[in-house]
Amino acid sequence: MSALVADRVAAVVAAAQTLLAKRMGGRVKLVDPVELGGSGRTTVLRVRVADNSYSLPRTLIVKQSRISAGEQSAAGSEPGVASIDSAFLREAVSYQFATALARDHRPGPDLLAHDLDERLLILTDLGAGVRMTSVLRGNDESIAENSLMAFAQALGRMHAATVGRESDFVALLRRAELAHHTDAVAAQAKVAVARVPKLLEQNLGIAVPDEVLEASRRCELLFTNGRLRAFSPSDLCPDNVIVNDDGVRFLDYEWGGFRDASLDIAYALVSFPGCLCHVELPADRAQAMIEAWRSEVVGVWPFLADDATLQRKMLNAQLAWVWLTTDWFLPDDHARIAAVREHGMSVPRSVALLSRWAALAETAAAAENSAIADFAESVTSALETRWSLS
Repeated sequence: MSALVADRVAAVVAAAQTLLAKRMGGRVKLVDPVELGGSGRTTVLRVRVADNSYSLPRTLIVKQSRISAGEQSAAGSEPGVASIDSAFLREAVSYQFATALARDHRPGPDLLAHDLDERLLILTDLGAGVRMTSVLRGNDESIAENSLMAFAQALGRMHAATVGRESDFVALLRRAELAHHTDAVAAQAKVAVARVPKLLEQNLGIAVPDEVLEASRRCELLFTNGRLRAFSPSDLCPDNVIVNDDGVRFLDYEWGGFRDASLDIAYALVSFPGCLCHVELPADRAQAMIEAWRSEVVGVWPFLADDATLQRKMLNAQLAWVWLTTDWFLPDDHARIAAVREHGMSVPRSVALLSRWAALAETAAAAENSAIADFAESVTSALETRWSLS
């Protein structure tokens, strides 16, 4: 460990000890820090609690966002992130909200303490689980398939448990003085509606038909409205999903908020549009995931029992994500691409965008929406030509 890294780790541990001392009313010693990675602008550590007289868990997770001017500026290039300030505050509020849920409904680790000024979170440790990335990269297809079904069911349980609780989340936002901060994902989705047609014209020579453009405008509203409002961590990359003895748990709530829940299941079907991760999902496996999710939410949204309604919802959510991921990754924005290339299942953007448009074409064809299906096929062909000649 370099001296610079050692100093940074020591500073984070010291800040966590100070925060816990204020919370517990006495000294708490944290030892044996192990770095668990982070986004490049965050430090994430697992630490052990020594001389534990406060009934704290034996190990804790400590996460701190770094705040230098250069890092603050660089954060704006990341998908779904407007600034380090807004990303940290949204994550802190999201963990507060999730921790207030009944224990069986909490989607991830519990928040034990936080310091808004220090941009510091102290969370429970989910223990000896494995990242979904490792599961999907493994050689056991049955384990991978079972984990994807569990992933879909866990999403559904989270959605069903948080329906009607948006006012609680908004109250926490106000307490954190975040109500005036824009939801970066929703803001970027709105910008993408206007920008993607220009990108497709400039890069691929394709004009967007009026019918498809109007559909993209309607689908963008899923980030701010929609009939299926529920809590979502939203950035459901395999690196942010843990599989352990308790099932599937979600990490990293920097995009957290209330959105149309169809966006979450579609996030996996589009193959993780917020990064460049890619997983091959045959049509039958994708449909099985949709059914697993539906089984958990149909009680709160009975109209999803209708297959045609469910199919339309999945198509709309996929179109919303494909539009946004195109805005994020079709341009030659090397800072943005570099920000996500370290993910465990990252592929070249050519592979990622091709698969996402091709999946949209298949979904649209199955839903008998010829306008979107034909357009998605034309974009897929143009992308194949672009990258085969480059």
